[in-house]
Amino acid sequence: MQELIQKQRRFFDSGATLPVSFRIKQLKQLKKAIRTHEGLLYEAIAADFRKSKFETYATELGLLYHEIDVAIDKVSQWARRRRVPSNLLNFPAKSYLRPEPLGVSLVIGAWNYPYLLSLGPVIGAMAAGCTVILKPSELPSQTSAAMATMISVSFAEEYVAVVEGGVPETTQLLEQRFDKIFFTGSTKVGKIIYQAAAKNLTPVTLELGGKSPAFVTADCNLKITVKRLVWGKFLNAGQTCISPDYVLVDRKIEKQFLEQCVKEIEKEQFSLEHGNISQIINDRNLQRLRQLIDPGKVVHGGKVDAANRYIEPTLLAGIDFEDTIMQEEIFGPLLPVIAYDNLDEAIGKVKTLEKPLSCYVFTRSARIKKQVMDGISFGGGMINDAVMHITNSHLPFGGVGASGIGAYHGKTGFDTFSHQKGVIEKKNWLELPLKYFPHTPRKLWWIQRFFKF
Repeated sequence: MQELIQKQRRFFDSGATLPVSFRIKQLKQLKKAIRTHEGLLYEAIAADFRKSKFETYATELGLLYHEIDVAIDKVSQWARRRRVPSNLLNFPAKSYLRPEPLGVSLVIGAWNYPYLLSLGPVIGAMAAGCTVILKPSELPSQTSAAMATMISVSFAEEYVAVVEGGVPETTQLLEQRFDKIFFTGSTKVGKIIYQAAAKNLTPVTLELGGKSPAFVTADCNLKITVKRLVWGKFLNAGQTCISPDYVLVDRKIEKQFLEQCVKEIEKEQFSLEHGNISQIINDRNLQRLRQLIDPGKVVHGGKVDAANRYIEPTLLAGIDFEDTIMQEEIFGPLLPVIAYDNLDEAIGKVKTLEKPLSCYVFTRSARIKKQVMDGISFGGGMINDAVMHITNSHLPFGGVGASGIGAYHGKTGFDTFSHQKGVIEKKNWLELPLKYFPHTPRKLWWIQRFFKF
């Protein structure tokens, strides 16, 4: 690993990654690599999750192609130096920002969307002009191997390389010095990454998680609300960091909401055979989820097929914040519903928890939209839909507090792997004597005036 990192550092220090033309060429190569290996990628994720080709393209590869296209189209603009105003104390001069790549970067991917959450940050790093070592999650072993194969035959390892393995390999990587570390995963592991990075003062982006609430108010369009919520919750069997973790519904419409949810779940006919839901990643997570199901509060679903690592989309009601299912991020196809009588009190309760990665509100009321958006701090979210904000590359994607540090997607991804170098270029045809000795009261008077401009 030391040799690989040194090789990447020598390549970066050579200046080979600086030309925008080089970055565009490599981004096009990444797109070509994914296209060429699409069949392998589909086979690998089907082996790990039984995830369908449709969902793999819609939730992973399609988004990657889009991010690459945006970067190819915009990186020349992003990398251009940008003029900013100069202050009077530096007259005559011009000031500007010069984006420069941070250097050798480490990207640690997540298992739940193994292609999107591994290669997505790589796109930002390549656009910025960094070299990349990618460490995919070892849990979906087939997708990890597929990405390793794809990258190894498409890029020189001094530019982009994949290191496979588990905790020992990740620990060894974190003992090295990087110029940037990007991690997607749990808050618990995020703290370990942050501590390791601190030893070398390495800047870190942490894409974490949390319990993302969805507020459903009495004035919402109930049919479309439920349709969008059910899709967002059970996408990838709920193994989505921005999935609606739980629903807070106005008690006046709780019964209708639950009835509509049952209808929508039955209408969707979720099954591995239909390809509209995935397997749980492993037996350990399946058993963890099984223990969160309170049979006495199940409204629909609840059946567990351990042999196929499958859990029925499960709706639970009569839940309160003290229940076991509310003590951790669910990350599975279980949807707890909490009825509220007072929206202010519901918002206040959510605010006592860690800041979530996402927040959703379903309402027609402008007042309620503002009340929720202003009242809760969260990474990103939606009004009258769920999850789909991740598809907009113009929005930064990231958390706040325990749900993450920093963001990416589009230009924000470029900025995440860049340093904005501030430069002032002075002219030589005038040099004011104010800052030089002798320091007179008159000079001080002028300096005090200049600082106001």
